[in-house]
Amino acid sequence: MGYPNFFETVEVIKVVDPLSNVLGAFEMGKYEFNYLDVVKLAGHSCPTVAGAYLITLEALKALYPDELAVRGEIKVEFKEDLEDGVAGVISNVVSQITGATDRSGFKGLAGKFARHSLMDFNADINASARFTRVDSDKSVDVFYDPSSIAPSPNMGPLMQKMMEGMASQDEVKEFGNLWQDRVKRIFENSANVVSVVEV
Repeated sequence: MGYPNFFETVEVIKVVDPLSNVLGAFEMGKYEFNYLDVVKLAGHSCPTVAGAYLITLEALKALYPDELAVRGEIKVEFKEDLEDGVAGVISNVVSQITGATDRSGFKGLAGKFARHSLMDFNADINASARFTRVDSDKSVDVFYDPSSIAPSPNMGPLMQKMMEGMASQDEVKEFGNLWQDRVKRIFENSANVVSVVEV
């Protein structure tokens, strides 16, 4: 399985998941997610998938500065409707890492470990997303804006040729390399594209 090398350089997200411990999936319920994991879920790597990963990474670091984030005990709110723009793509990545879902998730065991009501859309917030610890109600708003990381000017013409079925295999490969180069630069400049504000 081949993929861009920078996938391996992105900071991993470590969690503890009480449900996985109870059900014997992971020892002590501890495991981690990396960028490759979410790329597999999404089926592609793009600025949106990278942004979803980054806002989750930074939000969890802010909420759990001295301990592992507790998967399944984090509420996530989005300003957009689920069907707006790329909200669905972002929420899928966030859900994979945090365990939070709206109605489709796990219903729980004897009243514990429920995750089906931890994600909301159309929230009254002015941020890309709000993450809240269920145990303490501590919240952080996360803002993501990759517009300062410009794509290569060659991408537009290459995309046009691909859409018209006129691109060669080399040109298709070049487009993919340029696309992933922008994603790589977003990660390299994450401090400039993601900000976290405690609520």
